[in-house]
Formats: sequence, structure tokens, C-alpha cells
Amino acid sequence: MSTQPSADVETSDPTSWRPRLALLVAATFFMEFLDGTILTTAIPSIASDFSVAPADINITMTAYLVTVAMGIPLSSWLAERFGARRIFCLAISVFTIASLLCAISTDLTMLTLSRVAQGMGGAMMVPVGTLVVLRGTPKSELLRATAYLVWPGLLAPVLAPMVGGALTTFLSWHWIFIINVPLGLAAFIAALRLVPRTTFDAKRRLDWFGLLLTTVGVGALVVGLETLGGHASNVLAVLVVVGGLLSLAGAVWWMKKARVPLFNLSVFGTRTFRATSTGGFIYRLTISSVPFLLPLMFQDGFGWDPLKAGVMVAAVFVGNIGIKPATTPLIRRFGFKPVLVFASFASAVTFALCAFLDAQTPEPLIFALLLFSGAFRSIGFSAYASVQYADIVPLQLPSANAISATLVQLAAAAGIAVGALFLRLFETTQVFGADEGSAYRGAFIAMAVLMLISTADSLSLHRNAGAEVSGGAKRN
Repeated sequence: MSTQPSADVETSDPTSWRPRLALLVAATFFMEFLDGTILTTAIPSIASDFSVAPADINITMTAYLVTVAMGIPLSSWLAERFGARRIFCLAISVFTIASLLCAISTDLTMLTLSRVAQGMGGAMMVPVGTLVVLRGTPKSELLRATAYLVWPGLLAPVLAPMVGGALTTFLSWHWIFIINVPLGLAAFIAALRLVPRTTFDAKRRLDWFGLLLTTVGVGALVVGLETLGGHASNVLAVLVVVGGLLSLAGAVWWMKKARVPLFNLSVFGTRTFRATSTGGFIYRLTISSVPFLLPLMFQDGFGWDPLKAGVMVAAVFVGNIGIKPATTPLIRRFGFKPVLVFASFASAVTFALCAFLDAQTPEPLIFALLLFSGAFRSIGFSAYASVQYADIVPLQLPSANAISATLVQLAAAAGIAVGALFLRLFETTQVFGADEGSAYRGAFIAMAVLMLISTADSLSLHRNAGAEVSGGAKRN
């Protein structure tokens, strides 16, 4: 996909594993992931200050998530055209300045526009930061590198409600954004020191039509899925989702025939990368539904208060972090295929067991089940994050990275939407009974079945898939 660099070139990239660089990129990811959901607990306070209905504040969250999703496709071209180091530093600057603007917002319009600017910065930080790390990491160290990059996505969802709630309660909602300013300044200074200068092509053309079709398609899907998550019967939302899929199909058709396409779609010819858009997408979708379904089940189905439900859900994330040091050794010991099969199948089992929970189930037993569910979640996330790049050659890396980041965003949005759809389906049909917990039983069983599709996809991988990265010997 890349062409020969022009005269406007930075120095060549180093090819050595840099833990401090990976940690810096992971920290910026954490900021981006955290700001995607941290506003939830501050909605009543913001609504009161702006004299608007709490439901109206949701537009600030949607605007941020949609901007991130739509901006990712362009980030790949920006990194190749202007240099990954330059764009990564720019992304941190935009995110930090936008955070300050969010903090000083005086009305909903200003806050929403500032959140859009924040999303633009986040859209560049995520894929370009990953690209910076992966380009300088040899295949033998890829597992270690991705281990650094995965933790923000595991930790941010559990910290967001607690951090947002604490800042809003003891200070004010403005501090949710003010805290990003010193963190952003520190990240910018560190980026100038740690991010290597890389080659870039100052004459690289942009596939404008491919970009238009891709961004419209991604944006429509995210908006449609977000709407479906709240209004399952919304016909307009379904039409928006269909329109998004058609736009993405058009983008694929165009990029297959374009002379200089936005993305090099040949990456899908690599089976280990293709796993991220098949079984990996289903895996992330089902996993993303859990933080949505569990708190609702505990509050609506069990009658728990929000604090008790939140503490119990934290067990999932305790499992995420607790197993993290063991994920790399597990992959090196058994290889990608067995680990992916185990993680997805074990996750399906935990989902099925969640369907049998009720208000009389001993709380330590619920906590233990969610702890194991979180551990299996972490193992699968780490394995997919590493195996997708195992057989990607350097020229394909920018496209593979941007496509993967886009799919992650879509899977997160789809997880909530599909979870909500299943709840409404089983609430209406009463297949699993008419009591308050019946819809949740149906939703968790449906998610378990979906997860088994990921298991089947992993079973179709070659037994030595990603062996160069896992470091394991060829298995007979």
C-alpha cells in the first residue's frame, strides 16, 4: 500500500521493542476510552447547570463516539502522508485543547462541539498510536507490545463510572475534562521524546471517494446501532443501519478497483487477520454486551440498588486485570488457536450460567462467576489483539491497523444494541417466562449462542496460526 517516500522524509524507523513508548500509547488510549463513557454519572449535574433535560446530554456522548468511529479511516492516510509521529503529537494536542474547551463550556451546544473536537483527537490517537508501536516491534515481541495496548480497554470501563462519580460529587463535572489537561501536556512532552521519526510519503494521494463511503458507512452504523440500543422498534434506526452497510459495501467495491485505495483490502486474504472481522468481531460484540446487561439485570431483575450492582459488576474487571500477567505465558505455551477456542467457549459457558442467576443466588457465587468471566474475557481480548497482526507484512500494517480499530468501535456499539434488542425480544415473546428476570435469561442464553460462533471460527484456524508471534514450536 505504501509507496516510496518523497524528499520530505523523516529518519528511518528503529526496529526494537520500546516498553516506555508502548506505555505512553496505552496511557493515551486510556484517556480516549475513559472519556467515551465517563460522562454517564455526570449527566444529571450537567443537565442542571445547562437547564436542559438529562436525556438531552446523551448527544454529547453520541457525538464523541461517532466522531471517533468516523475519524479512524482517515487517520491511516494522515500517518502515511505526514508521518505517524507528527500526527500522534497533533492528536494529543487536539484532544487536550478540546478537553479544556469541554470544561469551560457554558451551554449544551458548546459542550457538544467540544466533544466532537475531542473525538477528532481520539480518532487519531488510537490507530496512529498503535501503528507507532507496531512498526517498531519485531514479531517475537508482538505479544508483549499488545499486552500493553489491551489494558486500557479492559480497565477504562470499570473506572469510568467511579472516576466520573467521584469527580462530580466532590468537585464538579468540569473536572472530568480538566484532569485531561495536565495528563495531555505530560503525554505530549513524552511523545516528543519517545516517538521515533518515521518515513512518510509527502505526495501520497487521498482516496476521497473511498473515504466518503467509509466514513458515511461507519457513522451511519454507529448512529443506527446506538438508536437501536435504546429504541428497538425504531424503523428509522434500522434504515440507517442498512444504509451504513450499503455504504460500506460500496466502499469495498470501490477500493478493490481504485488505483490508490484508502485501504489495502488484501489484508483480508491473511487468515489470522481475517479472524478479527469474523470470530473476533462476534467475540468483541458479545463481550461488549455484558457491562450493559449485568447492571440492568441486577437492578431491574434482582431489585438491587445501583451501588451494589456496580460493585458486583466490578468483579468482571477484577478478573480482567487479575489474569492479565498470565495471558502472554498462556499464548506462548499453548498457541493462539487453543487459547482462542478456550476463551470463547469458556465465555459462552459463563454467559449461559448468568442466565440461571436470580436474587436468591448467593452473592459470593455470583462474584466468582463474574470473576471467571472477566478472566476469560481478558485472555480472548489479548489473543485476538496479537494474532491479527501475526502474518501482516509491514506494507499492509497501516491498513490492517485502521480496519481493526474501526471494527473494534463497531463491535462495541453493536454489543449494546444487540443486547438491548434481545432484551426487548424476550420481554415481548416471554419465551423464558413472564417474571422480571426472564428477558435477561433469554438475552444471556442468546449471547452464549453467539459466542459459540466465535468458537467455531477459532476452530477453523490452522493449528500453527501465529506461531511466529506466539514463539511456540510447530504443533503436530
